[in-house]
Amino acid sequence: MKGLITKSTGSWYQVLEQETGRFFEARIRGKFKLIKTRLTNPLAVGDLVEFSLEIDDVAWITKIEPKKNYLIRKSTNLSKEAHIIASNIDVACFIYTLKHPETSLGFLDRFLACCEAYNIKPLILFNKIDVLSEDEVEVVKIIENIYQHIGYETLEISSYSKMNLEVLQETIKDKVSVFFGHSGSGKSTLVNALQPALNIRTSEISEKLLKGKHTTTFAQMHFWDFGGSVIDTPGVREFAMIDVQKEEIQHYFPEIFRIGRGCKFHNCMHINEPKCAVLENLETGEIEETRYMTYLKLMEEAEENTAQ
Repeated sequence: MKGLITKSTGSWYQVLEQETGRFFEARIRGKFKLIKTRLTNPLAVGDLVEFSLEIDDVAWITKIEPKKNYLIRKSTNLSKEAHIIASNIDVACFIYTLKHPETSLGFLDRFLACCEAYNIKPLILFNKIDVLSEDEVEVVKIIENIYQHIGYETLEISSYSKMNLEVLQETIKDKVSVFFGHSGSGKSTLVNALQPALNIRTSEISEKLLKGKHTTTFAQMHFWDFGGSVIDTPGVREFAMIDVQKEEIQHYFPEIFRIGRGCKFHNCMHINEPKCAVLENLETGEIEETRYMTYLKLMEEAEENTAQ
């Protein structure tokens, strides 16, 4: 039997049998080879699998189909290992909030680099626009312009005023989407606004820390009435790239890769080399400093991982 993983709690999985539309509780039978040596889980929501049924209707997963793509986060307890968040994604929506909570551009840039690395289409959603002052809206528009200039698709939204939600529905219709962002950025509220019947649990922002409380504790796929599905995920604190060489990192920053073609040396790493077009454009502001700093950070991490 063939199925789709729609929920993962770590030890149990929910499988949707594709022909009948029935859901089964499932476990893994045997050991599966992890796609990368440092991944803690072989199976994630969005995976296509083969399974067999026992007498008590418990499904045993016997085969995992190759993943089209996936996004991973650093494991919370094992810093050198990573955990697959979701697989086979068509659109990864990053929910950016200027405040309540404040989203760092470094976090956004790391997410975008991961999308580039694993061939996933990103969409940047600037959320909670309706709670911002005029000056703050201007800040958002400046940030939005930076990413549009690089070539990323963006959209200003509000779950409460329903701003641009119809546009968003049209964008993710009939696709497998996933919403990312800091806890409290409004992921679950947005899912509920797009389809109220789902009634995903939400939580208020912690006033003390101005960070959201984790309301989603495991990944789960929900199906839209308008077509397609969304994978609701726990709040992700840091995305990860594993088994990536530092020479590859520049490929995941489109503007650095494009401008880097003008460097004197074809193998320029854009750190301190002479006649580096990237460093020159960093001075003129064509390349944003925040993105360049994330580039350097990912280069360091790739070098550390290679050395281990």
